Amino acid sequence: MIGMNFWAFLVLSVASVIAAGVIHYVAHYQILEGFDGFLGKVITGWVGAWLGSPIIGHWFEPVKIANIYLIPALLGAFAGAFVGVAIAKAWAKALAPTIISGAVSHETRKAA
Repeated sequence: MIGMNFWAFLVLSVASVIAAGVIHYVAHYQILEGFDGFLGKVITGWVGAWLGSPIIGHWFEPVKIANIYLIPALLGAFAGAFVGVAIAKAWAKALAPTIISGAVSHETRKAA
């Protein structure tokens, strides 16, 4: 898939926009609420869609568009967008201040 044509790029882009839209606007699984959060999901979803067929496999020949197997591409796009948000949430939680919502974390108790 390296050196893909425009139509293959477009199919992967549409798959990633669909996955990002569902995850961002329907499921509300987000760390950034605006367009920048949606765009981040589109980018990670595109990478997931690109890796979908090579990793998941080549399924369902009738839904092959521009030499892209659509089902594995969509599954990869959903996985990529989800993992992008999950990693961002993990980083936000790991780097959050030690006092959250009035609760004292272990680091603050040790220092006291």
